[in-house]
Amino acid sequence: MSLFLDSFWRAVAYCLHPRVIGLSLLPLVLMVAIAGGLGYLFWDGAVNTVFLWLESSTLMATIGHWLQDMGMGGLRTALAPLLIIFAITPLLVVLVLFFVALLMTPAIVRLVGRRRFPGLEQKHGASFVRGAFWSLGSMLLALIALVVSVPLWAIPPLILVLPPLIWGWLTYRVMTFDALADHASGDERRLIFKQHRGWLLLMGIATGYLGAAPSIVWASGWLFAAMFPLLIPLAIWIYTLVFAFSSLWFAHYGLAALAQMRSAAATPVSIAP
Repeated sequence: MSLFLDSFWRAVAYCLHPRVIGLSLLPLVLMVAIAGGLGYLFWDGAVNTVFLWLESSTLMATIGHWLQDMGMGGLRTALAPLLIIFAITPLLVVLVLFFVALLMTPAIVRLVGRRRFPGLEQKHGASFVRGAFWSLGSMLLALIALVVSVPLWAIPPLILVLPPLIWGWLTYRVMTFDALADHASGDERRLIFKQHRGWLLLMGIATGYLGAAPSIVWASGWLFAAMFPLLIPLAIWIYTLVFAFSSLWFAHYGLAALAQMRSAAATPVSIAP
């Protein structure tokens, strides 16, 4: 319990570190750059294509006439750009967050290891390729579990329990592996997974619930279309900050557990006759 709480508060404090703040702002910079490049190359053509499709659609024409009668004819002109923004933003978010996750976790683990555990030997028990296969396999298992559990979501309490439990399991497997990949050997990593599974799973579930916060902002962006360009970057930044906190929490916990295990192994233990 002490290790659980100690790593939590250390993760909160490290979120104020300039390097962590810079990493949390990275997806916004990437998204603006990618969106700006795509807009410069394809925006006019995409808007014209969608506008022609709307004009040729009977349903959209009916909606357009209804908006005109309601005195909101301006929305008809803005509909094509809004549809493009709504369609492309999720793809941009997934792409950006993928690259950020690829870069952020190793940088955070190095930060924690350098500042708090400078004398902890790095045994490099897992390569980048092995870590990628571990993450991919864990993700596939989590997706299968989600699909299989969908019929149970009709039972009101279970929809609040099963998805966070599955994503918590996925989070603890991937982030614990990444936190220990450089410092622990394969045997040490497996032992920590075994000895601390309960606490690590609880951390995964807790960070899974924290990850719901950006979804609320994201949903607000869909409800209030005028605020969409502001709310979605805010949601991405919050999501990245939650991801950074999660990486910090697992890094502090995993490396502290590894240091304690090595310290205990190096200490002679007297055995009573």
